[in-house]
Amino acid sequence: MRWGVVATIKAPVADVLNFVAHHLEIGADHLFIYLDDDNPEAQAALDAHPQVSVTRTDTPYWKAGGKHRPAKHQARQTRNATHAYTQATTTNLDWLMHMDVDEFLWAERPLSDLLAALPAKAEAARVRPIEALSPPDGPSAGGVTHFKGFVPAHGKRQEISQALFPTFGNYVKGGFLSHVQGKVFVRTGMSDIEIRIHNAFKNGIELSETVEFSGVDLCHLHVRDWDSWQAHYRYRHNRGSYRSELKPAIATDHGGLTLHQLFAMLEAENGKNGLRAFFDEVCVARPDLLQALEARGLLRSYALDLEEKRARHFPDYG
Repeated sequence: MRWGVVATIKAPVADVLNFVAHHLEIGADHLFIYLDDDNPEAQAALDAHPQVSVTRTDTPYWKAGGKHRPAKHQARQTRNATHAYTQATTTNLDWLMHMDVDEFLWAERPLSDLLAALPAKAEAARVRPIEALSPPDGPSAGGVTHFKGFVPAHGKRQEISQALFPTFGNYVKGGFLSHVQGKVFVRTGMSDIEIRIHNAFKNGIELSETVEFSGVDLCHLHVRDWDSWQAHYRYRHNRGSYRSELKPAIATDHGGLTLHQLFAMLEAENGKNGLRAFFDEVCVARPDLLQALEARGLLRSYALDLEEKRARHFPDYG
């Protein structure tokens, strides 16, 4: 089975190349990269790679599609991912997955083998996320990254979250700041397909033959360290993962708050110190938290080695 990845990316060149190099390293046959801003250094490096199709989504690109550039990045991601799906068969891909630049697939067996073992009727396969924890002493130059494992909704998700995070566990789904839906591999060759952020649709109806993809993790580096989290915080609070329209982990009539509401309250009461208290409890790989995760079978620890992979696949930018 041949598989590929599509991503809409606005990030520093090193992050772009890390993302591409990792997935080439684990066997991706082709990547479709849509640059959401002007990034000539990344574009030049990707243009030179035979397994990458890179597109700068500038004004001519959007006009060629007969529409204006969508204001929301989620809509741009949907348009680009769907466009890549229509091109996937030209590179002989059997499966295509839409991802973000801070997400990295991980499997102990070749993904091509795992995809080949999926049921023949499967139209899509959902990969569940695991969420990175920040090293206790700040940014890590390498080595192992620890992740919180995914807890299914029917697996006492909020009870476990509350046990792991006594102060803030009721406000985060299974301890995750970002999505628990994961992302989907979509089988190529179907007509009238639209790929959105977490799901795929045919003729406006979500694909019914979607299976859970066991044996694969979506390593989400949503949190790297305090400084990078703060650098992304305001955008996420206004327009991204913590925006106001997203649902709370538990219903508001049972005392729940959305992350948007929780963070606004913490800031109003204690400023940055309030956010730091949340970060230290929920996002830091403290020894006691790692022990508690391991006891529940929820600790994942992987050496992603992103810089080394980038140096191998893009030696001029290593």
